Amino acid sequence: MVFSSATFVLIFLPIVFLVNRLLPRAWQNVFLVLASLVFYGWGEPIYILIMILSSVINYFLAKRMTSRLMLVLAIVFNIGMLAVFKYSDFLVHNVNVLFGSHFMLPRIPLPIGISFYTFQTLSYVIDVYRKRTTPQNNYINLLLYITFFPQLIAGPIVVYVDIEAQIKDRVMTLDSVASGISRFIIGLAKKLIVANTAALIVDDLYTQQAFGSGAAWLLMIAYMLQIYFDFSGYSDMAIGLGRMFGFHFKENFNYPYSATSIQNFWRRWHISLSSWFKDYVYIPLGGNRKGKGRTVLNKLIVFFLTGLWHGASWTFVLWGLYHGFFLLLEELFFKVERWPRIVRHVYTLLVVGIGFIFFRAETLAQGFEVVKGLFMFLPNTIANNVALAQFFTPLSLLILIAGVVGSWPLFDKFKYPVALRYVWYAGLWLICLLTMSAATYNPFIYFRF
Repeated sequence: MVFSSATFVLIFLPIVFLVNRLLPRAWQNVFLVLASLVFYGWGEPIYILIMILSSVINYFLAKRMTSRLMLVLAIVFNIGMLAVFKYSDFLVHNVNVLFGSHFMLPRIPLPIGISFYTFQTLSYVIDVYRKRTTPQNNYINLLLYITFFPQLIAGPIVVYVDIEAQIKDRVMTLDSVASGISRFIIGLAKKLIVANTAALIVDDLYTQQAFGSGAAWLLMIAYMLQIYFDFSGYSDMAIGLGRMFGFHFKENFNYPYSATSIQNFWRRWHISLSSWFKDYVYIPLGGNRKGKGRTVLNKLIVFFLTGLWHGASWTFVLWGLYHGFFLLLEELFFKVERWPRIVRHVYTLLVVGIGFIFFRAETLAQGFEVVKGLFMFLPNTIANNVALAQFFTPLSLLILIAGVVGSWPLFDKFKYPVALRYVWYAGLWLICLLTMSAATYNPFIYFRF
């Protein structure tokens, strides 16, 4: 089940919200766990067993977290589980390529959201070892932290210590519910209206073999809009849903396309993932405390892992190392802060956009074909023009322009009357309902992660 489906919006969410409000506080955590398991198992119930197994083992490991050996066991178990389900095909394929062997690929199905809930459980056991928190004695409370449906399959990655108190005791006020509903509507509109419109163009063009300059530039811009409004839209919906149930999650995006450097971009993009790698990988490796050479190595390791976390493909790894390379250029050679502001923006958007080409590409060769179209001034192919004529209608063009404008904080400083804001939310909600009823195309980008 996904947030942008009619089943979730019109059936699951209203029932869960109303029942949760009617239940005594002592039963709410149990109910939310059951609801979250139904949400997660809607399409593939067997994956529930994998997630519960992970939660049980981490529960007992944390209870016995008295030595470095127990920490190592916890890390090996969690990373090992992620490796088996997410990277086994990738590892076997690369062994076959390197050594000319012919091992069969395991073809193990990827449980949805495993990258997110594995990182959450890892942060929990590591923080218990660091004594930032104490082991959770109530298994249901820990299971709620791991399975809570707003952030289960698409993030943001929630660190246990940030919501520990809210799991035990939380308050749902009329203001927090209203704020949560409005935030959910904004995220739903981002996903259904902008991200899905851009996805139609992107998916069709990426089936082609050659890319003219016009098609390549439009492809890059459309995918930048798709991935931002998809990711940030789901984060907005998760944050809004959390507020509706009394939880307060940290922000995950902060207008990343307004960044003035790659370093600044990573302070604004997928903030929960960046913070996780900083706290649980970069700093334990030594951070910047062991000399410039070690700092460079630590950052490359972090961005190698950041790319690999997104998917078992060299395109993701290249994307991660590519960002790490530009971060090092900015730190060691570029003096970005001295550049004119407009140059900094253009530089950042171009670097990010080219990186996303490889992030989306099925192969490195396909990514290079798109980049070639960006800079070699090639005419569009007939297939390019047919695709653009089919999907680049006046309505979709208007939506993409609105997406470009909405990806910058142009209107944040304006104070709107409360009545006008609620009219805006009501209008967005109506458009979302009409879109859900009419559209059959609703891609779920997180299946790849």
